Amino acid sequence: MKKRLLTIALAGAMCLGLAACGSNSSSGSDEKKELTYSGTVLGENTDLKADITVFNHRTDLDSDDYNGTTWKEYLAAFNKDYPNIHVTITTDTNYADDALTHLQSGDYETVMMIPAINKSDLSSYFMPFDTLDNMKKEINYADTWEYDGEVYGVPSTATTQGIVYNKKVFEKAGITDLPKTPEDFIADLQKIKDNTDAIPLYTNYAAGWTMGAWDAYISGNATGDPTYLNQKFVHTKNPFSDPGDDTHAYNVYKILYDAVSKGLTEDDYTTTDWEGCKGMINNGKIGCMVLGSWAYPQMEAAGKNGDDIGYMPFPMTVDGKQYATAGADYSWGINNSVSDEVKQAALIFVKWMTDKSGFSYNEDGLPVSKTDDRTKLSFDGVDFVTDEPALKGEEDYLNEMNSESELNFNNGGNEKVQAIVEHASKGDESFDDIMKEWNQKWSDAQAANGIDVKY
Repeated sequence: MKKRLLTIALAGAMCLGLAACGSNSSSGSDEKKELTYSGTVLGENTDLKADITVFNHRTDLDSDDYNGTTWKEYLAAFNKDYPNIHVTITTDTNYADDALTHLQSGDYETVMMIPAINKSDLSSYFMPFDTLDNMKKEINYADTWEYDGEVYGVPSTATTQGIVYNKKVFEKAGITDLPKTPEDFIADLQKIKDNTDAIPLYTNYAAGWTMGAWDAYISGNATGDPTYLNQKFVHTKNPFSDPGDDTHAYNVYKILYDAVSKGLTEDDYTTTDWEGCKGMINNGKIGCMVLGSWAYPQMEAAGKNGDDIGYMPFPMTVDGKQYATAGADYSWGINNSVSDEVKQAALIFVKWMTDKSGFSYNEDGLPVSKTDDRTKLSFDGVDFVTDEPALKGEEDYLNEMNSESELNFNNGGNEKVQAIVEHASKGDESFDDIMKEWNQKWSDAQAANGIDVKY
C-alpha cells in the first residue's frame, strides 16, 4: 500500500540522542524519575534535543486539503514549545498489518500506535509509561494496554460505537425518529431506498478492514454488560446463537445480512471505495455506514455539507435501554530500545498530544486527558459502557481464542464479516448456518485452549 512520509524540519541544530544542558536538564535519579508519564511535566525540558519517528494510521492528516488540523499543523504547534525535538511522521493506509511487520523486524519507530499484540508481549516492544494507579490519575481508559500493573499505551483519542448518517437523507426518506431496534433500522433502510436516490447502507466491503468495525458492537452495545467482552465472551457456550430478544452478537451481524439480502446496500459490494465514500455520504449519496465515532469527523470534513452528517446510536435496545461501548482508539506506544534522551522526547510528544494539542477533541473523540475533558460527542438517553479488562491470568484468552477459531474478533477479523456480505448477496448460505459454523469454531477453540465454559 502507498505510504506517505512527512518530515518537519526544526529551527536550530539537530543533535540525535543528546540531552540539552542548562537548568532544565537533569541527571542521575532525577532523570530516571522523569522517564514516566506522570514525571513528564509539559513546559519543562524545552531545550531537549532529540530526533523521534512516529508511525500511525492517519493518512488523511497528511493532506493540506484535510478540513481539520493536519499533522503539519500539530507539529508546528509542538515545535513552538519544543523547537529542538525533530519529529518525523510516517502514515500508512495498511497500518494494522504493516505495524506488526515493523515490530517483528526489530527495527521500528520511536512512537507507534500499538497494533494487535498479546498483552504479555507488550514489554518486549514498548516501555511502560507508569503504573496503572498513577496513569489512572492522568488519563481515562488507562487499563487499555495494561499488563501486570504497568501501562504501555496512552490512547490517542477515545471513541464510541454508533452509526454515521446523513440527516438530510433520513429526513427526505420520511424518517422522523432514529431506530432503536434491528427491525426499525431495516425498515428505515427500506424507506431510504423507496424515497431517495441514496444507497441506504454502504458496506465498504472492498476496503476489508472497515468490515471489522462490526465486531465492536457485540459487547456494550449489544449486551449493556461491561464485563461481557473481556471476561465472559471466551467462557460463553455458543455466543452466536439467537437469544430471542434482538440483542447480542447474533442480532448485530444479522442486521448486515438482512440489509444485503434485501438489496438495501450498494449494487456491487466489490466496487466500494473507502476514500470515495466520505464525499458520497457528505453529498447525500449514502444514507449511513456502520463505523465508530472516529469516522464521524472524517465524513464531516469530506465536503461542503458537514452539517448534514450525524452520528446515532446503534439500533439495539437491551431491557428497554440503549447502550454504546466507549473505549480507547489506537494508543501511543514508545519503543523500549531507544536511548533515555529519545524516550524522554517521546514522552513529551505523547503527553503534549494528549494534554495540549486538542487532538481528541478535534477528532470528535471522548476525553482521554484528565486535564482536558472537552468533547463534541453526546448520545442523549444512551448509557456509555466501558469494557472492563480481562481477569488476572486471562489477559491473552481472547487472543488465543481468536487465533484458534480464526474468527479474530476486534483483531482484524474482516474476512468473516465480508463472508456475511458474500453469502447474503448470493443467497447460498443462510444466516443461521453461518452462525452455527461460528459457534462450532468457538466451541472447538475453547476445547483446544482448555477454557472453561461457564455461561
